[in-house]
Amino acid sequence: MRNYIQPGDTVTLTAPYDVTSGAGLLAGSLFGVAVADAAKDAEVEASLVGVFDLAKASGESWTVGDKLYWSDTDKNVTTTATDNTLIGAALEAAVDAATTGRVRLNGSVA
Repeated sequence: MRNYIQPGDTVTLTAPYDVTSGAGLLAGSLFGVAVADAAKDAEVEASLVGVFDLAKASGESWTVGDKLYWSDTDKNVTTTATDNTLIGAALEAAVDAATTGRVRLNGSVA
C-alpha cells in the first residue's frame, strides 16, 4: 500500500501552549497527551490513544465509564460537557479530592 503513512496513535502536533510531558493538550480538534515538554508553537509528539493518569477537576468524583471532557481553560479533565471537548472515559473511580484520574482516550476528532 503506497499511501499508508503511520498508525496514527502518536502524531506530531504544534503545541497550542506550553506543555509538559504527560500533560493533555488540545490542538485544533485533536486531543493528545504530550510525550515531551514543548513550548507554545513548537512541535510536540502527542499520544492520541491509550490510558493515562491526567490532571482532574477538583470537587468531582468519577465512576468507571463516565464520559470525560477536556477543559482547555483549566487544562484538566472534567465530567462537565458544556464548553469542553469529549476525550474519553474514566477507567477507574476517582474521589472528589483526587488531583488525577485514569482516562482511556477515545482517539476521536473533537
